[in-house]
Amino acid sequence: MISLETLTTFFGWCSVINIAILLLTTLLLLGFKDFVSKVHSKMFGLNQQSIPLIYFNYLGNYKIAIFIFSLVPYLALKIMG
Repeated sequence: MISLETLTTFFGWCSVINIAILLLTTLLLLGFKDFVSKVHSKMFGLNQQSIPLIYFNYLGNYKIAIFIFSLVPYLALKIMG
């Protein structure tokens, strides 16, 4: 059986890793926006004007998923412990 301390540590590291991935992805999309847009436009046959909206949607959904599945359980376990 997993202890609360181990579970808290797990969710803490999940939060750190996921937030780092979100920040890295955001920085890469901001820094190489034109290059990445062209590549994704050609790969998936997307209109180049709609790609920034798709990126914004992706980043927003990923942030919500981090809050729901990593950060909130971590904070709840920290409050309990």
